[in-house]
Amino acid sequence: MDSRTSASDTAKPSVYLETYGCQMNIADSELVTGVLKAAGYANAESPERADVILLNTCAIRDHAEERVLGRLSVLAQFKKRRPEVRIGLLGCMAQHNRAQLIEQAPYLDLVAGPDTYRRLPDLIRTAGFDPAIDLRLDRNETYAGVPSYREGGVRAYVTAMRGCDKFCAFCVVPYVRGRERSVPAESLVREITELAEHGTREVVLLGQTVNAYRDDNVDFGRLLRMVAAIDGIERIRFTSPHPSDMSDSVIDAMASEPKVQPYLHLPVQSGSDRVLAAMDRGYTATEYLELVARLRRAIPGLALSTDIIVGFHGEEETDFDATLELMKRVGYDSAFTFKYSLRQNTRAYKLGDTVDESEKSRRLSAVIALQEAISLERNRTAIGAEYPVLVEGPARRGNGMLAGKTPQFKTAVFPARDGVAAGDTVRVRIESATAHSLIGAQV
Repeated sequence: MDSRTSASDTAKPSVYLETYGCQMNIADSELVTGVLKAAGYANAESPERADVILLNTCAIRDHAEERVLGRLSVLAQFKKRRPEVRIGLLGCMAQHNRAQLIEQAPYLDLVAGPDTYRRLPDLIRTAGFDPAIDLRLDRNETYAGVPSYREGGVRAYVTAMRGCDKFCAFCVVPYVRGRERSVPAESLVREITELAEHGTREVVLLGQTVNAYRDDNVDFGRLLRMVAAIDGIERIRFTSPHPSDMSDSVIDAMASEPKVQPYLHLPVQSGSDRVLAAMDRGYTATEYLELVARLRRAIPGLALSTDIIVGFHGEEETDFDATLELMKRVGYDSAFTFKYSLRQNTRAYKLGDTVDESEKSRRLSAVIALQEAISLERNRTAIGAEYPVLVEGPARRGNGMLAGKTPQFKTAVFPARDGVAAGDTVRVRIESATAHSLIGAQV
Protein backbone atom coordinates (compact mmCIF):
# COMPACT_ATOMS: atom_id res chain seq x y z
CA MET A 1 0.00 0.00 0.00
CA ASP A 2 3.04 2.30 0.24
CA SER A 3 3.28 4.33 -2.95
CA ARG A 4 6.85 5.57 -2.46
CA THR A 5 9.42 4.66 -5.10
CA SER A 6 12.32 2.56 -3.84
CA ALA A 7 15.82 2.38 -5.32
CA SER A 8 15.07 -1.05 -6.78
CA ASP A 9 12.04 0.37 -8.61
CA THR A 10 14.27 2.49 -10.84
CA ALA A 11 15.42 -0.64 -12.67
CA LYS A 12 11.86 -1.78 -13.37
CA PRO A 13 9.70 -0.75 -16.35
CA SER A 14 7.47 2.09 -15.23
CA VAL A 15 3.77 2.84 -15.68
CA TYR A 16 2.01 6.19 -15.57
CA LEU A 17 -1.76 5.93 -14.99
CA GLU A 18 -4.40 8.67 -15.21
CA THR A 19 -7.96 8.11 -14.02
CA TYR A 20 -11.17 9.72 -15.28
CA GLY A 21 -14.67 9.30 -13.94
CA CYS A 22 -16.30 7.94 -10.82
CA GLN A 23 -15.12 6.37 -7.59
CA MET A 24 -15.45 2.94 -9.19
CA ASN A 25 -12.87 3.99 -11.77
CA ILE A 26 -10.58 5.16 -8.97
CA ALA A 27 -10.93 1.74 -7.33
CA ASP A 28 -10.26 0.05 -10.68
CA SER A 29 -7.08 2.09 -11.13
CA GLU A 30 -5.88 0.88 -7.73
CA LEU A 31 -6.60 -2.65 -8.93
CA VAL A 32 -4.70 -2.08 -12.20
CA THR A 33 -1.72 -0.70 -10.28
CA GLY A 34 -1.73 -3.77 -8.04
CA VAL A 35 -1.81 -6.13 -11.03
CA LEU A 36 1.07 -4.34 -12.75
CA LYS A 37 3.20 -4.07 -9.61
CA ALA A 38 2.82 -7.81 -9.13
CA ALA A 39 4.07 -8.21 -12.71
CA GLY A 40 7.21 -6.15 -12.00
CA TYR A 41 6.21 -2.61 -12.97
CA ALA A 42 7.02 0.49 -10.95
CA ASN A 43 4.92 3.65 -10.67
CA ALA A 44 5.97 6.65 -12.77
CA GLU A 45 5.30 10.09 -11.31
CA SER A 46 4.78 11.66 -14.75
CA PRO A 47 4.33 10.51 -18.37
CA GLU A 48 7.64 12.00 -19.54
CA ARG A 49 9.74 9.04 -18.38
CA ALA A 50 7.15 6.27 -18.29
CA ASP A 51 7.56 3.13 -20.36
CA VAL A 52 3.80 2.58 -20.36
CA ILE A 53 1.12 5.32 -20.29
CA LEU A 54 -2.42 4.24 -19.42
CA LEU A 55 -5.69 6.15 -19.20
CA ASN A 56 -8.56 4.60 -17.24
CA THR A 57 -11.70 6.14 -18.67
CA CYS A 58 -15.39 6.90 -18.22
CA ALA A 59 -18.15 6.65 -20.85
CA ILE A 60 -21.10 8.06 -18.92
CA ARG A 61 -21.09 11.43 -20.69
CA ASP A 62 -19.94 12.56 -24.11
CA HIS A 63 -17.85 15.38 -22.64
CA ALA A 64 -15.73 12.87 -20.71
CA GLU A 65 -14.88 11.01 -23.91
CA GLU A 66 -13.94 14.22 -25.72
CA ARG A 67 -11.65 15.15 -22.84
CA VAL A 68 -9.91 11.77 -22.93
CA LEU A 69 -9.35 11.90 -26.69
CA GLY A 70 -7.81 15.34 -26.31
CA ARG A 71 -5.53 14.10 -23.54
CA LEU A 72 -4.50 11.09 -25.63
CA SER A 73 -3.36 13.37 -28.45
CA VAL A 74 -1.13 15.22 -25.97
CA LEU A 75 0.34 12.01 -24.56
CA ALA A 76 1.03 10.74 -28.07
CA GLN A 77 3.85 13.30 -28.27
CA PHE A 78 5.88 11.18 -25.84
CA LYS A 79 5.54 8.22 -28.19
CA LYS A 80 6.80 10.32 -31.10
CA ARG A 81 9.98 11.07 -29.16
CA ARG A 82 10.33 7.50 -27.84
CA PRO A 83 8.57 5.02 -30.14
CA GLU A 84 9.08 2.19 -27.64
CA VAL A 85 6.58 3.81 -25.23
CA ARG A 86 3.29 1.93 -25.00
CA ILE A 87 0.02 3.90 -24.74
CA GLY A 88 -3.15 2.16 -23.61
CA LEU A 89 -6.79 2.99 -23.02
CA LEU A 90 -8.65 1.14 -20.26
CA GLY A 91 -12.13 1.04 -18.84
CA CYS A 92 -15.61 2.08 -19.88
CA MET A 93 -14.70 4.27 -22.84
CA ALA A 94 -12.61 1.46 -24.29
CA GLN A 95 -15.61 -0.86 -24.01
CA HIS A 96 -18.06 1.70 -25.37
CA ASN A 97 -16.18 3.02 -28.39
CA ARG A 98 -14.39 -0.11 -29.52
CA ALA A 99 -15.07 0.44 -33.23
CA GLN A 100 -13.95 4.07 -33.37
CA LEU A 101 -11.03 4.28 -30.98
CA ILE A 102 -8.26 2.95 -33.19
CA GLU A 103 -9.38 5.20 -36.03
CA GLN A 104 -9.49 8.26 -33.77
CA ALA A 105 -6.28 7.40 -31.91
CA PRO A 106 -4.12 5.26 -34.23
CA TYR A 107 -1.14 5.52 -31.85
CA LEU A 108 -2.87 3.34 -29.23
CA ASP A 109 -0.96 0.15 -28.46
CA LEU A 110 -3.59 -1.51 -26.33
CA VAL A 111 -7.29 -1.21 -25.54
CA ALA A 112 -8.66 -3.11 -22.54
CA GLY A 113 -12.14 -3.29 -21.03
CA PRO A 114 -12.93 -3.37 -17.29
CA ASP A 115 -13.06 -7.18 -17.07
CA THR A 116 -9.60 -7.77 -18.59
CA TYR A 117 -7.21 -6.25 -16.06
CA ARG A 118 -5.75 -9.58 -14.98
CA ARG A 119 -4.39 -9.87 -18.54
CA LEU A 120 -2.86 -6.39 -18.74
CA PRO A 121 0.79 -7.53 -18.40
CA ASP A 122 0.30 -9.89 -21.37
CA LEU A 123 -1.45 -7.19 -23.41
CA ILE A 124 1.43 -4.77 -22.82
CA ARG A 125 3.97 -7.42 -23.73
CA THR A 126 2.25 -8.51 -26.96
CA ALA A 127 1.36 -5.04 -28.25
CA GLY A 128 3.25 -4.50 -31.51
CA PHE A 129 2.51 -3.17 -34.98
CA ASP A 130 -1.16 -3.90 -34.35
CA PRO A 131 -2.70 -2.87 -31.02
CA ALA A 132 -3.53 -5.51 -28.43
CA ILE A 133 -7.29 -5.42 -27.82
CA ASP A 134 -9.26 -7.29 -25.18
CA LEU A 135 -12.81 -6.14 -24.52
CA ARG A 136 -14.43 -9.34 -23.35
CA LEU A 137 -17.01 -8.97 -20.61
CA ASP A 138 -16.88 -11.75 -18.01
CA ARG A 139 -19.93 -12.44 -15.84
CA ASN A 140 -17.71 -14.27 -13.33
CA GLU A 141 -14.97 -11.66 -12.95
CA THR A 142 -15.04 -9.91 -9.56
CA TYR A 143 -11.25 -9.62 -9.05
CA ALA A 144 -11.71 -11.29 -5.67
CA GLY A 145 -8.31 -11.88 -4.11
CA VAL A 146 -6.46 -9.58 -6.52
CA PRO A 147 -4.64 -7.05 -4.32
CA SER A 148 -5.19 -3.37 -5.05
CA TYR A 149 -2.41 -0.84 -4.56
CA ARG A 150 -3.51 2.14 -2.51
CA GLU A 151 -1.64 5.25 -1.50
CA GLY A 152 -2.98 5.19 2.02
CA GLY A 153 -5.22 7.72 3.71
CA VAL A 154 -8.08 7.62 6.14
CA ARG A 155 -10.65 6.54 3.53
CA ALA A 156 -10.58 3.60 1.10
CA TYR A 157 -12.96 2.71 -1.72
CA VAL A 158 -13.71 -0.99 -1.96
CA THR A 159 -15.66 -2.50 -4.85
CA ALA A 160 -18.39 -4.79 -3.52
CA MET A 161 -20.27 -5.24 -6.81
CA ARG A 162 -19.46 -4.94 -10.48
CA GLY A 163 -21.85 -4.33 -13.37
CA CYS A 164 -25.55 -3.51 -13.41
CA ASP A 165 -28.79 -5.31 -14.31
CA LYS A 166 -31.12 -2.28 -14.24
CA PHE A 167 -30.74 -1.16 -17.90
CA CYS A 168 -32.11 2.35 -17.34
CA ALA A 169 -32.90 3.78 -20.75
CA PHE A 170 -30.29 6.56 -20.54
CA CYS A 171 -27.43 4.54 -19.06
CA VAL A 172 -24.53 2.82 -20.79
CA VAL A 173 -23.13 1.08 -17.68
CA PRO A 174 -24.62 -2.42 -18.25
CA TYR A 175 -23.10 -2.42 -21.74
CA VAL A 176 -19.61 -1.32 -20.69
CA ARG A 177 -19.34 -2.98 -17.27
CA GLY A 178 -21.49 -6.05 -17.81
CA ARG A 179 -24.08 -7.69 -15.60
CA GLU A 180 -24.28 -7.59 -11.81
CA ARG A 181 -21.96 -9.83 -9.82
CA SER A 182 -20.96 -9.56 -6.18
CA VAL A 183 -17.50 -9.93 -4.70
CA PRO A 184 -17.57 -12.80 -2.17
CA ALA A 185 -18.19 -11.49 1.34
CA GLU A 186 -15.25 -13.44 2.74
CA SER A 187 -12.91 -11.72 0.27
CA LEU A 188 -14.30 -8.28 1.14
CA VAL A 189 -13.91 -8.84 4.88
CA ARG A 190 -10.33 -10.00 4.36
CA GLU A 191 -9.50 -6.95 2.21
CA ILE A 192 -11.08 -4.47 4.62
CA THR A 193 -9.40 -6.10 7.63
CA GLU A 194 -6.05 -5.56 5.93
CA LEU A 195 -6.97 -1.94 5.19
CA ALA A 196 -7.80 -1.38 8.86
CA GLU A 197 -4.42 -2.84 9.85
CA HIS A 198 -2.75 -0.26 7.57
CA GLY A 199 -4.57 2.70 9.10
CA THR A 200 -7.78 3.05 7.08
CA ARG A 201 -10.54 4.42 9.27
CA GLU A 202 -13.40 4.72 6.78
CA VAL A 203 -14.45 2.40 3.96
CA VAL A 204 -16.82 3.19 1.13
CA LEU A 205 -18.41 0.12 -0.47
CA LEU A 206 -18.88 0.62 -4.20
CA GLY A 207 -21.25 -0.73 -6.81
CA GLN A 208 -23.47 0.66 -9.53
CA THR A 209 -26.42 -0.80 -7.60
CA VAL A 210 -24.49 -1.64 -4.46
CA ASN A 211 -27.53 -2.42 -2.29
CA ALA A 212 -28.48 -5.25 -4.68
CA TYR A 213 -25.43 -7.11 -3.33
CA ARG A 214 -25.93 -10.84 -2.83
CA ASP A 215 -23.40 -13.54 -1.97
CA ASP A 216 -25.31 -16.73 -1.16
CA ASN A 217 -27.18 -15.84 2.05
CA VAL A 218 -25.36 -12.54 2.56
CA ASP A 219 -27.40 -9.56 1.39
CA PHE A 220 -26.17 -5.98 1.57
CA GLY A 221 -27.59 -5.35 5.04
CA ARG A 222 -25.75 -8.40 6.33
CA LEU A 223 -22.56 -7.28 4.58
CA LEU A 224 -22.74 -3.91 6.32
CA ARG A 225 -22.92 -5.68 9.68
CA MET A 226 -19.96 -7.93 8.78
CA VAL A 227 -17.83 -4.91 7.89
CA ALA A 228 -18.93 -3.13 11.07
CA ALA A 229 -17.49 -6.01 13.10
CA ILE A 230 -13.96 -5.35 11.80
CA ASP A 231 -11.71 -3.77 14.43
CA GLY A 232 -10.16 -0.48 13.40
CA ILE A 233 -12.86 0.54 10.94
CA GLU A 234 -14.68 3.53 12.43
CA ARG A 235 -16.99 4.56 9.59
CA ILE A 236 -18.79 2.77 6.76
CA ARG A 237 -20.45 4.36 3.74
CA PHE A 238 -21.64 3.05 0.38
CA THR A 239 -22.53 4.29 -3.08
CA SER A 240 -24.57 4.15 -5.21
CA PRO A 241 -27.71 2.38 -4.06
CA HIS A 242 -30.80 2.07 -6.24
CA PRO A 243 -34.09 3.15 -4.63
CA SER A 244 -35.78 -0.11 -5.71
CA ASP A 245 -33.24 -2.17 -3.74
CA MET A 246 -33.39 -0.20 -0.49
CA SER A 247 -34.63 -3.12 1.60
CA ASP A 248 -35.59 -3.32 5.26
CA SER A 249 -32.34 -5.23 5.83
CA VAL A 250 -30.26 -2.28 4.58
CA ILE A 251 -32.33 0.33 6.42
CA ASP A 252 -32.13 -1.68 9.66
CA ALA A 253 -28.34 -1.97 9.34
CA MET A 254 -28.03 1.78 8.79
CA ALA A 255 -30.28 2.48 11.76
CA SER A 256 -28.70 0.03 14.23
CA GLU A 257 -24.98 -0.12 13.35
CA PRO A 258 -23.22 2.97 14.73
CA LYS A 259 -20.36 2.60 12.24
CA VAL A 260 -22.71 2.90 9.25
CA GLN A 261 -22.90 6.66 8.80
CA PRO A 262 -26.15 8.69 8.51
CA TYR A 263 -25.55 9.70 4.91
CA LEU A 264 -27.09 8.26 1.77
CA HIS A 265 -26.66 9.04 -1.92
CA LEU A 266 -30.05 8.13 -3.36
CA PRO A 267 -30.31 8.91 -7.11
CA VAL A 268 -33.73 10.12 -8.23
CA GLN A 269 -32.92 11.45 -11.77
CA SER A 270 -36.34 13.14 -12.22
CA GLY A 271 -39.40 14.17 -10.24
CA SER A 272 -41.80 13.40 -13.09
CA ASP A 273 -43.57 10.03 -13.18
CA ARG A 274 -43.78 10.25 -16.95
CA VAL A 275 -40.02 10.79 -17.31
CA LEU A 276 -39.19 8.18 -14.66
CA ALA A 277 -41.25 5.64 -16.62
CA ALA A 278 -39.49 6.60 -19.87
CA MET A 279 -36.16 6.19 -18.10
CA ASP A 280 -37.25 2.77 -16.77
CA ARG A 281 -36.24 3.70 -13.24
CA GLY A 282 -38.70 1.29 -11.63
CA TYR A 283 -40.38 3.66 -9.19
CA THR A 284 -42.70 6.67 -9.14
CA ALA A 285 -42.04 10.01 -7.48
CA THR A 286 -44.53 9.10 -4.75
CA GLU A 287 -42.78 5.80 -4.06
CA TYR A 288 -39.44 7.60 -3.90
CA LEU A 289 -40.82 10.16 -1.42
CA GLU A 290 -42.29 7.37 0.71
CA LEU A 291 -38.85 5.72 0.79
CA VAL A 292 -37.27 9.02 1.89
CA ALA A 293 -39.84 9.28 4.70
CA ARG A 294 -39.07 5.69 5.83
CA LEU A 295 -35.36 6.41 5.85
CA ARG A 296 -35.71 9.61 7.85
CA ARG A 297 -37.98 7.93 10.41
CA ALA A 298 -35.45 5.14 10.90
CA ILE A 299 -32.22 7.18 10.78
CA PRO A 300 -32.25 10.45 12.74
CA GLY A 301 -30.05 13.15 11.29
CA LEU A 302 -29.82 11.46 7.89
CA ALA A 303 -28.25 13.54 5.12
CA LEU A 304 -29.31 12.83 1.54
CA SER A 305 -27.69 13.55 -1.80
CA THR A 306 -28.91 12.61 -5.25
CA ASP A 307 -28.39 12.60 -9.02
CA ILE A 308 -30.63 14.68 -11.30
CA ILE A 309 -30.75 14.65 -15.10
CA VAL A 310 -32.44 17.50 -16.98
CA GLY A 311 -33.53 17.43 -20.62
CA PHE A 312 -34.18 13.71 -21.03
CA HIS A 313 -36.07 12.73 -24.19
CA GLY A 314 -39.62 14.07 -24.00
CA GLU A 315 -39.11 16.15 -20.85
CA GLU A 316 -41.55 19.06 -20.95
CA GLU A 317 -41.78 22.10 -18.71
CA THR A 318 -44.33 20.40 -16.45
CA ASP A 319 -41.95 17.46 -15.99
CA PHE A 320 -39.12 19.82 -15.11
CA ASP A 321 -41.34 21.67 -12.64
CA ALA A 322 -42.09 18.31 -10.99
CA THR A 323 -38.35 17.78 -10.49
CA LEU A 324 -37.97 21.18 -8.82
CA GLU A 325 -40.95 20.42 -6.58
CA LEU A 326 -39.50 17.05 -5.55
CA MET A 327 -36.18 18.71 -4.70
CA LYS A 328 -38.00 21.14 -2.41
CA ARG A 329 -39.98 18.37 -0.73
CA VAL A 330 -36.94 16.16 -0.08
CA GLY A 331 -34.53 18.95 0.85
CA TYR A 332 -31.34 17.31 -0.38
CA ASP A 333 -28.09 18.24 1.32
CA SER A 334 -26.33 18.14 -2.05
CA ALA A 335 -26.90 16.96 -5.61
CA PHE A 336 -24.96 15.94 -8.71
CA THR A 337 -26.73 17.51 -11.67
CA PHE A 338 -26.34 16.76 -15.38
CA LYS A 339 -27.66 17.69 -18.79
CA TYR A 340 -28.89 14.61 -20.64
CA SER A 341 -26.59 13.51 -23.44
CA LEU A 342 -27.22 10.78 -25.98
CA ARG A 343 -25.07 7.70 -25.47
CA GLN A 344 -24.67 5.10 -28.19
CA ASN A 345 -25.84 1.58 -27.31
CA THR A 346 -28.37 2.81 -24.74
CA ARG A 347 -32.07 2.14 -25.34
CA ALA A 348 -32.82 5.86 -25.41
CA TYR A 349 -30.23 6.62 -28.08
CA LYS A 350 -32.55 5.89 -31.00
CA LEU A 351 -35.15 8.30 -29.60
CA GLY A 352 -32.87 11.29 -30.12
CA ASP A 353 -33.02 14.64 -28.35
CA THR A 354 -36.20 16.65 -27.91
CA VAL A 355 -34.76 19.39 -25.69
CA ASP A 356 -32.23 21.74 -27.27
CA GLU A 357 -28.94 22.56 -25.56
CA SER A 358 -29.88 26.10 -24.58
CA GLU A 359 -33.00 24.86 -22.83
CA LYS A 360 -31.05 22.08 -21.11
CA SER A 361 -28.59 24.71 -19.88
CA ARG A 362 -31.42 26.89 -18.56
CA ARG A 363 -32.97 23.98 -16.69
CA LEU A 364 -29.61 22.88 -15.31
CA SER A 365 -28.89 26.40 -14.06
CA ALA A 366 -32.27 26.48 -12.32
CA VAL A 367 -31.63 23.12 -10.63
CA ILE A 368 -28.18 24.21 -9.47
CA ALA A 369 -29.49 27.52 -8.11
CA LEU A 370 -32.27 25.78 -6.20
CA GLN A 371 -29.91 23.16 -4.77
CA GLU A 372 -27.40 25.82 -3.71
CA ALA A 373 -30.15 27.57 -1.75
CA ILE A 374 -31.36 24.32 -0.15
CA SER A 375 -27.80 23.23 0.71
CA LEU A 376 -27.07 26.57 2.37
CA GLU A 377 -30.30 26.40 4.35
CA ARG A 378 -29.61 22.87 5.54
CA ASN A 379 -25.99 23.60 6.42
CA ARG A 380 -27.01 26.64 8.45
CA THR A 381 -29.14 24.40 10.67
CA ALA A 382 -25.84 22.86 11.85
CA ILE A 383 -24.61 26.15 13.35
CA GLY A 384 -24.19 25.74 17.10
CA ALA A 385 -24.15 21.95 16.94
CA GLU A 386 -21.14 19.71 17.62
CA TYR A 387 -20.04 16.86 15.36
CA PRO A 388 -17.36 14.17 15.46
CA VAL A 389 -15.15 14.99 12.48
CA LEU A 390 -12.77 12.46 10.94
CA VAL A 391 -9.71 14.53 10.02
CA GLU A 392 -8.49 14.08 6.44
CA GLY A 393 -5.67 16.62 6.43
CA PRO A 394 -4.98 20.30 5.70
CA ALA A 395 -7.86 22.30 4.25
CA ARG A 396 -7.56 23.24 0.59
CA ARG A 397 -7.71 26.91 1.43
CA GLY A 398 -6.55 28.68 4.54
CA ASN A 399 -3.24 28.34 6.33
CA GLY A 400 -3.36 26.52 9.60
CA MET A 401 -6.75 24.94 8.89
CA LEU A 402 -7.70 21.28 8.88
CA ALA A 403 -10.59 19.63 7.04
CA GLY A 404 -12.57 16.46 7.61
CA LYS A 405 -15.99 14.89 7.29
CA THR A 406 -18.92 14.84 9.66
CA PRO A 407 -20.98 11.64 9.91
CA GLN A 408 -23.31 13.24 7.34
CA PHE A 409 -20.35 13.48 4.90
CA LYS A 410 -20.22 17.24 5.08
CA THR A 411 -16.85 18.96 4.93
CA ALA A 412 -15.94 20.69 8.19
CA VAL A 413 -13.06 23.20 8.25
CA PHE A 414 -11.46 24.27 11.53
CA PRO A 415 -8.18 25.64 12.96
CA ALA A 416 -5.47 23.05 13.49
CA ARG A 417 -4.19 22.16 16.94
CA ASP A 418 -0.91 20.55 17.92
CA GLY A 419 -1.09 16.78 17.94
CA VAL A 420 -4.14 16.52 15.66
CA ALA A 421 -3.45 14.65 12.43
CA ALA A 422 -5.18 12.83 9.57
CA GLY A 423 -7.05 9.82 10.92
CA ASP A 424 -7.96 11.43 14.23
CA THR A 425 -11.58 12.05 15.16
CA VAL A 426 -12.22 15.35 16.93
CA ARG A 427 -15.32 17.19 18.08
CA VAL A 428 -16.02 20.39 16.19
CA ARG A 429 -18.59 23.05 17.06
CA ILE A 430 -20.01 24.66 13.92
CA GLU A 431 -19.86 28.46 13.90
CA SER A 432 -20.81 29.33 10.30
CA ALA A 433 -21.70 27.62 7.05
CA THR A 434 -21.67 27.95 3.28
CA ALA A 435 -23.59 25.83 0.77
CA HIS A 436 -20.58 23.52 0.52
CA SER A 437 -18.90 23.41 3.92
CA LEU A 438 -19.19 23.92 7.65
CA ILE A 439 -16.74 26.18 9.49
CA GLY A 440 -16.05 25.73 13.17
CA ALA A 441 -13.56 25.10 15.98
CA GLN A 442 -12.50 22.09 17.98
CA VAL A 443 -14.29 21.74 21.28
